[in-house]
Amino acid sequence: MPETQAKLITNKSNIRYLSNFTGSSGFMLLTKNKSYLFTDFRYIERAKNCIKKGLEIIDTTKLWKNKKELKKNWQKILKKHKVKTLGIEESNLTVTQFKKYKKISGKIKYIDISGEIEEKRAIKSKEEIKLLTKSQRINEKVFLEIKKIIQKHIEQKKRTPLCEIDLAWRIKELGNKYGAEDVSFDPIVAFGKNSAIPHHMPGKTKLKKGDIVLIDMGMKYKGYCSDMTRTFFTSKPKKEDLKIYNIVLEAQGIGLDIHETPSLSENFAKKFKENTVVTVEPGIYLEGKIGVRIEDMILITKNGNKNLMKITKNPFLN
Repeated sequence: MPETQAKLITNKSNIRYLSNFTGSSGFMLLTKNKSYLFTDFRYIERAKNCIKKGLEIIDTTKLWKNKKELKKNWQKILKKHKVKTLGIEESNLTVTQFKKYKKISGKIKYIDISGEIEEKRAIKSKEEIKLLTKSQRINEKVFLEIKKIIQKHIEQKKRTPLCEIDLAWRIKELGNKYGAEDVSFDPIVAFGKNSAIPHHMPGKTKLKKGDIVLIDMGMKYKGYCSDMTRTFFTSKPKKEDLKIYNIVLEAQGIGLDIHETPSLSENFAKKFKENTVVTVEPGIYLEGKIGVRIEDMILITKNGNKNLMKITKNPFLN
């Protein structure tokens, strides 16, 4: 495969990683000697205040309106850096978008570089690990508040209905309250037999005392996302249900101590590089009955692994 003289970056997360730019409109061109950020008038000031040193900002507002001028300027940059082979993120480009870039780029070759930047992103810096940890601490605060809401509901004698969708909204609201810029994904809140559906969409199902509750949630903080799943019972569970919970807990193999037996560090070391973050989320789903999933975020270190979660895996509400 021929080497690329430049790379066209269109994936928004990759753009943020490479430049610190968070606008919703823009793309980057990376060459061996210089990097460019292209965006329109709505984000120029934001870009000036946040992007990394050495990046040149190009205002595309007038260029997109004048296709001839856009083509002229774009090809001028490609010619300046002797770009004959351009790397593109095929997995992020629609056919229509690719045709637009192809139309203004002239006779150059294209190579798919999908996943290349993501591979670099996988190795986290100390600052990134701090941001991930902060994201998880917000996640944990919200989770504890949600458990209090459930506890209060269970203890009330004259209780108003509490639906899955109600809790999903509260998760988003509380995340904002505690400093998250957004949720990592739409929260999964499942009561009773709905817990057996791995990607259940929260609905109007009402919480009843005795239900098992599964909550899969995450917060986004300065672009970094946490992800955690906890499952718990709202009253004394059946022996079979508790047995299922303990099987899933044992299958995680992490525990409260990073060196606790059984350790996954040996297997991780063979597959993952130091300072990568992975999620460990075993689950058992018995259709129409019960589902249990427990998920933690694990930081791979040179000495093994470190659990970024502080929330316990207590199967009971309190």
